[in-house]
Amino acid sequence: MSAVLLNFLSLLSLVLWLLIIARVILSWVAPMGGGPFVAFIYQATEPLLAPIRRIIPPTAGIDWSPLILLLLLGALTRVLLR
Repeated sequence: MSAVLLNFLSLLSLVLWLLIIARVILSWVAPMGGGPFVAFIYQATEPLLAPIRRIIPPTAGIDWSPLILLLLLGALTRVLLR
């Protein structure tokens, strides 16, 4: 793959990683929502988390979908960047 495509994939992976981490932190700090920034984070990450949540529903009040998505994203990034 070209260097430009690899850099784009690496940057996209980093941005998705940060958005997911921000969503997890916001779910602890402000579970009832917030302003437009919080809405953007939820809208950007929900299409990625919803399919995982359908396969593995939250158990005992813990939503495992962000962790699973971060693991999948890390594995996919490592495979693509090799």
